[in-house]
Amino acid sequence: MAIKTPPPEPLLDRKSAARFLCVSPGTLAVWDCTKRYDLKPIKIGRAVRYRRADLEKFIEQRLRP
Repeated sequence: MAIKTPPPEPLLDRKSAARFLCVSPGTLAVWDCTKRYDLKPIKIGRAVRYRRADLEKFIEQRLRP
């Protein structure tokens, strides 16, 4: 009997991640380049992708007093 693993979480491109965070894609690019926030970007060749869970964690950390 084979153990089924859940399908991998879909990755968001920079434009979608920026829309999710309500910032511009340029702002997100600057944050990645300067390492201002650790959003854990995943680089696949020249493409940059983000896990939705990492973005949600970023938002949660900003909501805490």
